[in-house]
Order: sequence, then C-alpha cells, then structure tokens
Amino acid sequence: MNLEIAVKEQNLSEMIRILTEDPPSVDGVIDGLWIPFYVARLGNEEMFRYIVEYSRASFNVMDEKNRDVLHYGTESGNLSLVRYLVEKVGMSPVRGDVDLVTPFDLAHQMGYLEIERYFEEVCQAKLCEMYRNPILTGMHPDPSIVRVGEDYYMVNSSFIYFPCIPISHSRDLIHWEVIGHAITNPEWAKLQELEGGRGYWAPDISYYEGKFYITATYRLNDTGTVYRKQMVTSSERPEGPYCEPVFLDEDGIDPSIFTDEDGKRYMILNRGARIFEISPDGKKQISKAKLLYYGHQKRAPEGSHLLKKDGYYYLFQAEGGTGPGHRISVSRSRTLFGNYEPCPYNPIMRQTDEKAGIQRCGHGKPVQTTNGEWYMVYLCGRQIDGKYSMLGRETALDPITWNSDGWPMVNNLQGPSVLQKKPNLEEVLVPEEKDDFSKGVLSTQWVSPRAPEEGAFTFKDGYLLVLGSREPLSTMYARNLLVRRQCHFRFVFRAEVKVPKLYGKQDLGITCYYDENTYLTYGISKQDGQYRICVVEHIGDDTICASEQEVEVLAGDRLELCVDTKYLKRTFSFRNLTKEEQKYTESKILENVYYLCDEGIRRGKRFTGAMVGIYAYSGKEENRLVGMFRNMNYMPK
Repeated sequence: MNLEIAVKEQNLSEMIRILTEDPPSVDGVIDGLWIPFYVARLGNEEMFRYIVEYSRASFNVMDEKNRDVLHYGTESGNLSLVRYLVEKVGMSPVRGDVDLVTPFDLAHQMGYLEIERYFEEVCQAKLCEMYRNPILTGMHPDPSIVRVGEDYYMVNSSFIYFPCIPISHSRDLIHWEVIGHAITNPEWAKLQELEGGRGYWAPDISYYEGKFYITATYRLNDTGTVYRKQMVTSSERPEGPYCEPVFLDEDGIDPSIFTDEDGKRYMILNRGARIFEISPDGKKQISKAKLLYYGHQKRAPEGSHLLKKDGYYYLFQAEGGTGPGHRISVSRSRTLFGNYEPCPYNPIMRQTDEKAGIQRCGHGKPVQTTNGEWYMVYLCGRQIDGKYSMLGRETALDPITWNSDGWPMVNNLQGPSVLQKKPNLEEVLVPEEKDDFSKGVLSTQWVSPRAPEEGAFTFKDGYLLVLGSREPLSTMYARNLLVRRQCHFRFVFRAEVKVPKLYGKQDLGITCYYDENTYLTYGISKQDGQYRICVVEHIGDDTICASEQEVEVLAGDRLELCVDTKYLKRTFSFRNLTKEEQKYTESKILENVYYLCDEGIRRGKRFTGAMVGIYAYSGKEENRLVGMFRNMNYMPK
C-alpha cells in the first residue's frame, strides 16, 4: 500500500509505517494537494496530529492561493481539529489568502456554526464586529488623518484629478464619506499642463486654532529646473471652501505640518525628514530646512509625521520605496531637533509575506481615538497574479499598541491585517451617495483628469450633458472626461447614452482609463453614414481598434453600453433601450488589459489606479458634440 491509498482510506497504522520508512514522502501530493492539506481537509484529527508531531512536515507552507493548513482544516468542519490547529500549531483564524478570505470567513460561509463561535472566542469579536482591510478601496494612496473632537478627517493623493485632494469624514474610522476637496477652483489647481501621475502628492491634514490645514507636494513635469513645490491651504470648515493655496519654494515631497507645544509651527518633508519653521498661517517659510533624521532603512525615506507624546517627539517615516519593500519605521527624541533614536523593533509595519493579498504597506500616520485607543492609517496595494496593481494604492487601518518602553507597535508587528476587531467607537454607516440628474446632482465619486472646461457638465431632462473635448484622450489636453475609481477587481459598469448626430471622427461612450498613455474606449461613432460601436485600446504610442461593428440605430435612440470586468478581462456589450431589447449584444472580449495599472508600461509617473467612466470627443468640428448620459451605474460583483 502506498501513502496516497493509506491516506485516502484513512489507515493510520499504514500511514505511520510509510512515513517512518520514507519520511520525505509527507511532502507528496494527493489529488493536487500537499498531503498535510489533504489530511486537514479530511478532518481526521488523529492522522493529522501524527503528521504534526512526528513527521518532517513544516507548517509555514501555503498553497497557490496562499491558503494555509487552517483554511483546509476549517473546510473539514471538525471543531476539535480546528482548535488543535489554532491552540497547538499556532494558526490564525484571520489570516487571509490572496483574495483576503480567512478561515473565519470560511466557517461563516460554510455554515460551520461551532467553528465560527470558536473563532469569535479567539478573536473576541463576531465576524460582524470586525472590519476588513483595505478600508478605502481603489485609488486612495498616502493617507493622512486628524481627529477634531469626535470626528475624523482624512486626505489622500489626487495627482492630476480635479477637484483636488479629497477630504473624507468618519466617526468610527471604518466608514468614510467624501465631504469636500482642498482645491475646487480650476484656476487655483494649476493642472492643465501636467502629465498624468503628477499634480498633488501625499497631502497632510492638521488642525490649529480653529482651522484645518492641508499641505501637499505640487509635482510638476520634468521639463524645467523646478520639479516640486509645497502647497498649503486652509479653511475653518473641514469640507471647505479652502483659501487660495500658496506654494512654498522648498524642494522635496510628502510635506506634513507639526505644531509644537510652544505654538511654533513646522513643515517636515523628505529627503529623510527635513524640517523648517513656517508662519502661523502656514503661508511663509521662516527658516532654512535642516535634517532631523535620515531614516532607519535609509532607502527612499519619505512620508514623515511628527507626534509629541509622553515627553518624546516620535518621527514616523515611510521607507523602502512604494513597491514590495515599502514599510513604516519610527524614531524618537527628547528634543525636537534631536538626535533621534531608531526603534529597536523597526520596521513597525511591513508586509513580509510575498504571496499575501495585501502588499506594499507604508506611508502611515497615527491617530488617537476619543477613548484613548491608537490606530494608524497607511497605504497598501493588492495585485492581480502578483504583478498588476489595477486598483492603485489603497488605504488600510491597524491598531497601535505602546509597549512598556514607550515604542509604538502597529498590529503587534504582524504586518497588515485582513480582518481586525473594530475600534471601540459607535459605528456610523455612511449613506450611499448617488447621482440625481433630475436634480442636477453629480456625486463626489466623479472626477476629471485635470480641470474641465467651464460649462462642461450640465443637466437637462434627467440627462448629464457632456461637452465633447476638442482634444483626444491620448493627450494631456483632453477635457471633460468624467471618471471614478475602480474599487473592485470584479464589477460591471453601465451607462445609458442617447445617440447623437455625429460629424467627422466624433465619438462618445464609456472608458476604462489610467492616463493619457493607457486607456480603452467603448464608443459610438459614425462612418459613411453608418453608426458603429468600437472597442479601441490605446497603449503607449499605439491606438488599436480591437472591435468594430455596424449597429442599426437612429439619432435619438437610447443605447446602454456595458463593460463587465473580471480581473484583467473586459467584456463589452450593448442593448438598444429604444427598441426595448432585453438581451445584450456582445461586442468584444479583451482577455488582458494589463496596461491599466502602474506596471502596465514604462512611461511617466505611474502612481494612480484604474478608473472607469464616460467621455465625449468632439474634435475640431464646427458642430460641437454634446453627449447625453444617464443611469451611470457601477456595480461590484
């Protein structure tokens, strides 16, 4: 009898004999599964205990989906085996696979109530009492947070998107609502000549004497001698309006503002952590910048934040670059200007599991809750096939504990969590924000690459009217494109469009957009008097018509365009609502839209994330196109 037969027949004595004579055989495979995984899924606790305690098997092994042995043990439904795995082998019920599915999730999904109750005891929380990272999905990089009273406010990078620098509000640190933007005046934004990926980087929000202050790096193109300036704006209301921004001529990135106990105010920015004094209103640089501390890892130190606590100045820094080596370190000093001592436990946040679903964790800022708990918001990223960051960099949250030596530990140095017990705050659900074109309401989820033309978006008869851009999407001069963040790997986006009269090369429809270098369109055009629906890919310098089909429609007909997204796959289809068609006509399937992410091509600054939305291209035609859209629906799957 071989080992596979012995295991399948659950013949313990024969399994013991074989493993005694041939110890390496425990690392074999049965039906595609590593033998310990197979035995765990069987739920035969006696056989599994022998493998753990007497065989050569190691239990840091993961499968191709990064599932561990507790995932398989949970699938068996054997509570006793699960308890053994958690209590004696040391496996975690909240460790996620590449899809962020944990053993706790599996127990709930499979209806194993006894195991779910046990996991509740281990985690000291029910599944509904836990939150899931990332807390903000889609492009929400470089978070900065501040608490004022019982309210929490957060800002994220917006790059060349307008309005600039979203401001989100929460009462429980989990549910967030965009309440405004730092720059809403197109003339103040100064985005029109900037390439994709530039613009406003790594903002910080702070509060001082009744005003909210937002600062960010204003990143220019690489065409002159000045590449970076520091923007500062303020408002008495967190949602704004904010005053006209000022730009400080100090090179560096990732500024933050710190106010010391004596009332003096400072800006900290990279390289390393450099500091200079600013005026009380933040509009002037008073002193020259000087280095506080370069950093612990000493590679790409940035994203610095200062915190005064218990007689120490704590300096939090992001290091290692924004890729897989990203991390957060901390140092401290008894005096503001140092010298700073690095934490012996650095980095205090880093993902060390190369296969984990949540990666590239760094750029964090701490906040203390109203009840004295501490948390850190930080950026993270999720990838498709371990290669493509389609959603961009997102925002995660984990608790901070302070050890007896006064050092902060993020998530007990375990790296980013997938499931975590909710903060001890009253949960406040944010109502879903929706468009209401009949009332002229466009939700805050919509943004434009650079500022749109005046009057670009208007409302009439329940439709959103979009003034067609004179320039194509392949240039940074394209205007009036309206997009929102792709927040899920699987979703459906639909938009209803009224077929217009078209002239020349005019077209309109829906787009999956990254920047002017990489995007695709699914649009309506007209050639030789015949309407057509086309799928067009733009990758670098190449514009490729992937699909073109004639459609029997008339001007004034209502078409619904649809893109169904499954990871890198896009399926395009349409139906004629005027003809009351129920079924969709498929136009094209693109199997691999790898180019809609940071890693897609090497050109320019690629720090953003995939977007989806609508466009109208008018070109230079005398008869300017005005696209009519409604029922723009983004639906996660």
